[in-house]
Amino acid sequence: MSDQATDGPAQGRRWLVALPLVIFLALAGLFLLRLYGGDPSKIPSALIGRPAPQTTLPPLEGLKREGAQVPGLDPAVFKGKVSVVNVWASWCVPCHDEAPLLTELGNDKRLQIVGINYKDAPDNARRFLGRYGNPFGVVGVDGNGRASIEWGVYGVPETFVVGREGTIVYKMVGPVTSANFDRVLKVEIEKALK
Repeated sequence: MSDQATDGPAQGRRWLVALPLVIFLALAGLFLLRLYGGDPSKIPSALIGRPAPQTTLPPLEGLKREGAQVPGLDPAVFKGKVSVVNVWASWCVPCHDEAPLLTELGNDKRLQIVGINYKDAPDNARRFLGRYGNPFGVVGVDGNGRASIEWGVYGVPETFVVGREGTIVYKMVGPVTSANFDRVLKVEIEKALK
């Protein structure tokens, strides 16, 4: 009889001791589910439907196109034309992968390609564009990263579609790939062109 009497409280204590472990495992499971449970490229942007940031950025010195210096970013460039804004850096591995697709996109004369060079050394940025080709008609240098914060950039690369009115209509987090180029990015560009 005494065995039964002590068995109940001892079992209750075992559960009490195991409770922190159970809570920890539940929180870890929830954390992993949130971390790996979604597509990071589908992160909503608070800027969709709002005007593009009114940020002026200096040009990438020494970057020439058809013999002339490629201009820096002036917010007025977004009025009247559909723009694809790509935030990139030479040190960004996915940026190397997406560069040929952006060069292809640069052949579409219905839109303009704008580059924001993020925290990069000018020589490296020019070398990068020399290697892959320069799809950008405008390249602004964001040396300290403040302009990218205004654009709501989480990390490079990120790509935005800006409509003719200067309003951000789409944001792609992560690289432009062959998988999302035709299926996603071009569809969003076509919507903005209508």
